[in-house]
Amino acid sequence: MVFSLKNGLGLVFFLLFMGIINVMKVSREDSVKLKRVALEWSLAVLISALVLWGAFDLEGQFQIINRIEWIISPALNLQWGPGVFALDGASLFFFVLTALLIPICILISWKSIRHLFKEFLLCLLFLEALLVGVFLVLDLLLFYILFEGILIPMFLLIGVWGSREEKVRASYYFFFYTFAGSVFMLLGIFQVYSITGTTDYQILLNIKLPVTTQKWVLAGFFLSLAVKIPQIPFHIWLPQAHVEAPVSGSVILAGILLKLGGYGFVRFSWPILPAASEYFAPLVVMLGVVAIVYGGLLTCRQVDFKRLIAYSSVAHMGLVPLSLFTHTIEGLVGAVFMMLAHGFVSSALFIAITYLYERHHTRLIKYYRGVTLTMPLFVCIMMVLSLTNMGIPLSCNFVGEFFSLLAAVKYNFGLGVLATSGVVWSAAYSLYLYNRISFGAASNYLLFIRDLNRCELWALSPLVVAIFLFGIFPFIIIDPVKNGVFFSPGGA
Repeated sequence: MVFSLKNGLGLVFFLLFMGIINVMKVSREDSVKLKRVALEWSLAVLISALVLWGAFDLEGQFQIINRIEWIISPALNLQWGPGVFALDGASLFFFVLTALLIPICILISWKSIRHLFKEFLLCLLFLEALLVGVFLVLDLLLFYILFEGILIPMFLLIGVWGSREEKVRASYYFFFYTFAGSVFMLLGIFQVYSITGTTDYQILLNIKLPVTTQKWVLAGFFLSLAVKIPQIPFHIWLPQAHVEAPVSGSVILAGILLKLGGYGFVRFSWPILPAASEYFAPLVVMLGVVAIVYGGLLTCRQVDFKRLIAYSSVAHMGLVPLSLFTHTIEGLVGAVFMMLAHGFVSSALFIAITYLYERHHTRLIKYYRGVTLTMPLFVCIMMVLSLTNMGIPLSCNFVGEFFSLLAAVKYNFGLGVLATSGVVWSAAYSLYLYNRISFGAASNYLLFIRDLNRCELWALSPLVVAIFLFGIFPFIIIDPVKNGVFFSPGGA
């Protein structure tokens, strides 16, 4: 019996809804049951996502999941459908990544969240439902609504459960930067609808928009999506948000939310706005190179290890628009691989350094030395994560960087050489952080000697396995991606 994708996605949304309902029914005083119920339902969503992955047709493009026709106004005749929700080569992996990271966020917050834990779990599950919707929706207007809806639970995660005094300021930074940029996306969607009379993605794939319209629409989308990546100079909000957010907030930010910008470019730039994508390609590629070089140099001078990893995200994610706007299959594969690799590695690094912070209560690198003597298991995992962050062979980072830099060199040799310097900067700050924390005589400031426990290992293990699974068997990602719907038949 073949598993039905249609029934499968309906099951995913049903499980998300039931998870939220069941957490709401549990008393806030029963914290153990709250944690167990939330973890069980999030694991159920992960299992269903993996089953959907197994049932996915690698030779297909859009595999329609559901049909929704919602007429907002008979006068406008605006309807959503048919085929609002669907899977293809790119959305499949971001969907699975979301389903994987949410139960990990619950695990790593098991003891660190000490107030309003019920509300915290509801925020996570509600955020998961919105993220799943964003990655599967095939309507521009509904994409925008879900894209903006994510701001609310993330604003609460940073502002309510953040760890330091400036958490409210950081949450407002995140909200206003993202919201202000998204207004331009909404204007672009209005422009598309005014010309075509639809916001259905599948219909737009076969419509060739006027070149001038494409340029204005892509400019609006770029301002919105570049903030999410974040693309320099729209990156100011990211380090502050990472530093102030709880560990689960940092994992969601680095692992999923930063991917929304790249995913938006994959989904909308070349397929429905090909002429504008070609026109703006030199500017976007140049900004990507600046992000890699400038972001790498900024990362090298950080003294707070959480801020260091936050700035490294700016440098690594600079490869995504750079490779995408070369408009080659290598660039497409490299961008998707890079986003997934960053989701695994950066999330694991945030989790690992948070374990260190919870033991010693400081994020300043200068206070750490000789952790190998007291936490050998932690140091081994940190070594693996540091090497993968540099892009060593057999890791998914290596595959992503290889394809991205290959696309950059093919586009322009000089820019490709500059982009390749990012490998040097990533090696510099990764080795510095690992060496400074792990080796040397034991620091007088470090008094807590407990190594990682089983719960902490369980949270890190899936990410480490995924890093090398996709690095050793890259065709798992390459085959579905290259068959996805990324090149518009109407705009080619």
